[in-house]
Amino acid sequence: MEGGVTGMSPLSPYLNLDPRYLVQDTDEFILPTGANKTRGRFELAFFTIGGCCMTGAAFGALNGLRLGLKETQNMTWSKPRNVQILNMVTRQGALWANTLGSLALLYSAFGVIIEKTRGAEDDLNTIAAGTMTGMLYKSTGGVRGIARGGIAGLTLTGLYALYNNWEHMKGSIARQSL
Repeated sequence: MEGGVTGMSPLSPYLNLDPRYLVQDTDEFILPTGANKTRGRFELAFFTIGGCCMTGAAFGALNGLRLGLKETQNMTWSKPRNVQILNMVTRQGALWANTLGSLALLYSAFGVIIEKTRGAEDDLNTIAAGTMTGMLYKSTGGVRGIARGGIAGLTLTGLYALYNNWEHMKGSIARQSL
């Protein structure tokens, strides 16, 4: 082999290159000076909203299929039954996608506003955004609805914060017991 490094096999007969030069030990992303390598709450909002809409549509479609089959169980398999089942799938899919998408939009908006106001990104923002989302979403139910929505949002985001920090908490408990 001409021009190659002894002991190295080229990647192709046309490219004589030492494979050690292809190993990358740094990130390939170009970031502005002072920027962190994780996505902020605003960037994640789009993923959150879209993911919730898609999840709601999938869950609603499955729920619509279940309801459609249950409501038409006395009918024989025919075009009207198929249309009725498809209508239920479509209606439930859109309903759930709209509901979860609206909740994700409220949660993301509150999260971004709280982050910008406080100037910090931590689990307190997550819990506050979840609580405020639940309160606003159920605000049409009066004071009791606001309280229930706030408690539901607090519970769900509190559980998420615990799950998200479980390894950290487990490590600090282990250090305290030593």
